[in-house]
Amino acid sequence: MEFFQHILLGFETAVSLQNLAYCFLGVLVGTAIGVLPGLGPTATIAMLLPITYGLQPEAALIMLAGIYYGSQYGGSTTAILVNLPGEVSSVVTCLDGYQMARKGRAGTALAVAALGSFFAGTVATVLIAAFAPLLTSFAFEFGPTEYFSLMLLGLIGAVVLAHGSLVKAIAMVLLGLLLGLIGTDVNSGVQRFTFGLADLTDGIDVVGVAMGAFAFTEIIRNLEKREAREILINKVRGLMLTRSEVREAAPAVLRGTALGSILGVLPGGGSLLGAFASYAVEKKLSKTPERFGTGEIKGVAGPESANNAGAQTSFIPMLTLGIPATAVMALMMGAMMIHNIQPGPGVMTSNPALFWGLIASMWIGNAMLVVLNLPLIGLWIKLLSVPYKVLYPAILIFCVIGSFSINNSVFDIYVAAFFGLVGYVFSKLKCEPAPLLLGFVIGPLLEENFRRAMLLSRGDGTVFFTEPLSAIMLAMAAGLVLLLALPTIRKEREQVFVEEE
Repeated sequence: MEFFQHILLGFETAVSLQNLAYCFLGVLVGTAIGVLPGLGPTATIAMLLPITYGLQPEAALIMLAGIYYGSQYGGSTTAILVNLPGEVSSVVTCLDGYQMARKGRAGTALAVAALGSFFAGTVATVLIAAFAPLLTSFAFEFGPTEYFSLMLLGLIGAVVLAHGSLVKAIAMVLLGLLLGLIGTDVNSGVQRFTFGLADLTDGIDVVGVAMGAFAFTEIIRNLEKREAREILINKVRGLMLTRSEVREAAPAVLRGTALGSILGVLPGGGSLLGAFASYAVEKKLSKTPERFGTGEIKGVAGPESANNAGAQTSFIPMLTLGIPATAVMALMMGAMMIHNIQPGPGVMTSNPALFWGLIASMWIGNAMLVVLNLPLIGLWIKLLSVPYKVLYPAILIFCVIGSFSINNSVFDIYVAAFFGLVGYVFSKLKCEPAPLLLGFVIGPLLEENFRRAMLLSRGDGTVFFTEPLSAIMLAMAAGLVLLLALPTIRKEREQVFVEEE
C-alpha cells in the first residue's frame, strides 16, 4: 500500500505543468542530441547544468534525465540512417540497422528500435521503483567505513568494467581524485593546490570540468573529421511492424531488457555495456549467426532495448547510494549538489517528491518518446543534413555563456577552456574522460568518509577490514581487479574499445 502511495506522490509531482514541460523539453533535446553524431548526453548535460540553477530541483533533474534516456532513442536514428552512432551505445546498432535501411527496411529498423526502447524503459522504471526503496533502507546501515569501501568499489568497478586501457583508466581516476582535493580543507582550513589563486579557494566547479572535458573536447575532435554522410532519405517506410517481425524481435527485446537492466546498475556499465553484451548474446543464441551484420532484426531489437534499460537502471546506485555508475550520473549528482541536495539514501526520506517524481517522469518521458520519434522521422532527417560548421559555433557560444553564468566569473571560462584542451590531449592519448569525472565527483566524498572513519577508529586503519560489510566490499573490489587479469576478459575489453573507435 505504501508503494502505491509513493507512486501516486511521484505522478502528482511529475504531471505538474512545469515538470511536464521540462520532461518534454528534456526528451526532445535528448533525441535531437542522440540524432546528431558527435555530441552525446554527457556533453549536453554538462552544457545545460548552469541552466538548472534557476529551476526547481524536481524540474532540473526531470529534464536532465529526459536528455539522457532520450539520447538513447535518438542515437538509433543516426545509426540506422547514416551508419554513424549518434550516441556511443548505438555503435552496435550500426551493424544491422544500417544494413536493414540499405535493403529498404529502414522503417522496420526504426520502429523496432523505438518500441523495444519503450518496453525496456518501462520495465527498467518499474525495477527502479521496486528495488530503490530496498537499497535505500539497506544503505542506512552504512557508516563512514562502509561508505568509503563502497565508493572505492564503485571507482574500481567503473575502471574494470569500462573499456580501453586499464592503466590509463586508473591514471584518469587518480587525476580526478587529485583535482577534487583542490580548495580549502574542511577540517583544518588549509588551502590545498590553489597556487595562491583566490578563485580556487572553493575548488573547481564540476560544470567547468565536465563542460571542458566533454563539450569543448568533442567540438575540437569533430572539427577534425570530414563530413561524409550518406542519408537514406527515400527509404524510410513501413513504420508498422508485421506480426512475423514482432514474433522475431520480441525474444531479443525481452533478453536485451533483462541484460541491460542488470548491467546498467554496475559501475561503468550504463547503456554501453548492455548493448554490446546483448548483441553478443543474440548472435550466440541464433541458429543463423551468419545473418548478423547483414540486416538481422534481432541485432537491432536486443541492443536498443538493452541500452535504454541500462540507461535508466544506472539511476539506482546514484539515487540510493550516492554512487554514480557513469559520467552522466556524476553530472546528475552535480545537479543535485547545485540545489544543496546530498545524493544518497537520505534523498528518498528528505525529498520524497523529488525521488518519486523523477521515477514517475521516466514513465511519462518514455511514452513521449514513442509519440515523438516515429512521427518526427522527417524532422530528424532534416536535422542530420545541418552542416557541423553551422552547429559548433553556436554550441561553443552556449558553452561559454553557461561557464560564465556559474559564478559570473571569467575564470570559469578559463577553467572550461583549459579542460577542453586537456581533454583533447587525453583523447589523442586514448584516455577516456569519464573516469576522471567520476574520480572528481567521488573524490571529496571518499576523502570525507575516510577521515571520519579514521577519527572514529582513533587512527586504526584495520577498521576497514574488521567491519564485515566494509571487508566484503573491499574483497569484491580486489576480485574485480583479479577478474581483469583473465586473458579472455582482457581481450573482450580491448575488442569493445576497438569497435567503439
